[in-house]
Amino acid sequence: MTSDLSGMGNVHRKGGPAMSETPEQRSETGKPMVTATPRDVIHIRLASFVLFLAVALGVLALVAKATVLVVVLAVVAVVAVVDILLAVRRQRRLGGGPSSTG
Repeated sequence: MTSDLSGMGNVHRKGGPAMSETPEQRSETGKPMVTATPRDVIHIRLASFVLFLAVALGVLALVAKATVLVVVLAVVAVVAVVDILLAVRRQRRLGGGPSSTG
C-alpha cells in the first residue's frame, strides 16, 4: 500500500479510475477548484461587502432625493464591481487548480 500524507487515500468517482486527491482540489459538487491567492479572496469579499452597502445606501439616498450622494455611491459601486471582476480574472488566469502528486 502506498503512503498518502493527506490521509484521504484513493478517491473513487463514478465511471473513472481511482485518483489520489486532496479535498482542496474539488468542491463538494465535484467541480475542479481554482487555486486562490489570499489577496484575490480578500478583494472579492471586501468589494462584495462594499458593493452591497453602496447599493443599499444608494437606494435610501434615492428615496431621500439626495442626488449627490446617489452619484457618489454609484461611483463606489462601479469601482467595487471592477475590483471584483479583476480579482476573478486573475483567478481564472491561474489555471484549473493544483495537480495531484499522489
